Amino acid sequence: MSELSQIVKAYDIRGTVPQQWDERTAVALGRAFAQLLNASPERRDAVVIAHDMRATSPGLARAFAAGVAAEGLEVVDAGLGSTDMLYFASGVLDLPGAMFTASHNPAQYNGIKMCYPGARPIGQSTGLAEIRDRAQALLDAGEPAPADVAVQRRDLLSEYAAHLRTLVDLRKIRPLKVVVDAGNGMGGYTVPTVLGDAVHEALPLTIVPLYFELDGTFPNHEANPLDPANLVDLQRAVVEHGADLGLAFDGDADRCFVIDERGAAVSPSAITALVAVRELAKAPGSAIIHNLITSSAVPEIVREHGGEPVRTRVGHSFIKAEMARRNAIFGGEHSAHYYFRDFWFADTGMLAAMHLLAALGEQERPLSEFAAAYERYAASGEINSTVADQQTKLAEVRAAYPDATCDELDGLTLYFADGAWANLRPSNTEPLLRLNVEAPTADRMTSLRDEVLALVRR
Repeated sequence: MSELSQIVKAYDIRGTVPQQWDERTAVALGRAFAQLLNASPERRDAVVIAHDMRATSPGLARAFAAGVAAEGLEVVDAGLGSTDMLYFASGVLDLPGAMFTASHNPAQYNGIKMCYPGARPIGQSTGLAEIRDRAQALLDAGEPAPADVAVQRRDLLSEYAAHLRTLVDLRKIRPLKVVVDAGNGMGGYTVPTVLGDAVHEALPLTIVPLYFELDGTFPNHEANPLDPANLVDLQRAVVEHGADLGLAFDGDADRCFVIDERGAAVSPSAITALVAVRELAKAPGSAIIHNLITSSAVPEIVREHGGEPVRTRVGHSFIKAEMARRNAIFGGEHSAHYYFRDFWFADTGMLAAMHLLAALGEQERPLSEFAAAYERYAASGEINSTVADQQTKLAEVRAAYPDATCDELDGLTLYFADGAWANLRPSNTEPLLRLNVEAPTADRMTSLRDEVLALVRR
């Protein structure tokens, strides 16, 4: 129970409850978080907290709040919310924040995503390791059981929705029918307010809800749209309802995946390029951040529209750091995380979805035809292979392609004269190599993918 090194990851805290952590652990983590803040220039008088729909989330959030209060800080409790709603709260209130969620993980998991004021991320190198060590010391010393604490309750859902609507105006687009699969996650809570007419002016959208009931046991499918198996219901519903598109949110609703009117997936790289074009129209010449396994179409399209593409390693801490350093207007990842300067450089799948709805609704073509301009290459998707000695295998693959240009920004990336490329990245936590391949044609992609996989797995 007290081995926090097992649950404190690179960017957040995540583990099974109660096997790996419980409310006693949450008290220690809350105290450690407050101690970090009290000792740093990031100090504020309060911390804002939100939680998802998992059964264990309210109790863990209350225990964390007790720990924060024990160190002399007040707690603003935003209650139920998506992760990007917590980032909104941290940004608009200028407070450090903590979101209780395990995102797309199964029901027995829970976790915490923490940030400094202004939604600036906390990772291993920016305070999370110190929080781990401080909390571990408190647990080893016998941290007491959680006690109730008075909190300031603040409902921010309507303010969050109103802010997003100031960034993208959907009032004058053509009518669109949209199937939304919330996966029993927090999209079922935020979508009716952001895209519906529950509080704000009605938009020309017909929302067909799929699995909007908040249920942390995920009775219909995992809330992980990155797995194609979890998109099947949405794909079927889009076709059956004759919808213009489908949107799938993950458990904490900070990522959004897109299905066109035919039931086919639209790649996150295409969405990255599409949103980049819209953001560059507002701020010509701005930097656009993309990780190294997004499609080559992204930097090409950014340059064509006068922007500066900036390539980074995979991982939101690298994206967010580069966003802030370059004052970039937008950033996108292959995993459907989308980052906006207008949203405190934080990621919000909802805002990306609104940009897509606006772009689609401002013209008459169906999404499959409209998105084709942003889909220039054939991609393999990520393929994992179990490898005992990752570095040796990377060297073998490099040696097999002496004529390829390579870099080692993140693993090994091989570039070929015909425009094809392959990236092999070691997992930080498992004995895996992750392969992504892209090429100008499907045949070339398949051939290169199979060649590299044969080398990796032999």
